[in-house]
Amino acid sequence: MNNHRLLPVVVAVAVGVLLSLYAYQRVTDPEPAMQRQQEEAVVIAARDILRNYVARSTELGIVDPLQTNRVIGKTYIYPTPTGWQVSGHYQRPSETRWHPWLMTLDENRQLEHLKVQDGDPRIKARAADDPRFTAEH
Repeated sequence: MNNHRLLPVVVAVAVGVLLSLYAYQRVTDPEPAMQRQQEEAVVIAARDILRNYVARSTELGIVDPLQTNRVIGKTYIYPTPTGWQVSGHYQRPSETRWHPWLMTLDENRQLEHLKVQDGDPRIKARAADDPRFTAEH
């Protein structure tokens, strides 16, 4: 009769030990932290490239995977076989509209392609001169 009372305690202790080991391994695993650092570096590089292409002398409001705002729109960072894709939205100070953007970077965080939805004539002229840059309205 005592074996029936002991079995739930043994099972509970065993499950608790297994969960503790799993949690310890997850906390001490350096891989997620290293991946996060790499993704942050990619997004920061993407911000710099975006500012260079669409804002030269003005500040931009940027929504990206490091600074999200679901009301404005979804963002993502995604590894590709040759690098990364990053998406987000930007807004110039004088505008109320947010412009979506999608950027493809190589493994060295160099621009492969940038696509924006922006009808500004200066942006369109810049896109006409650079095959890596596309501006749609």
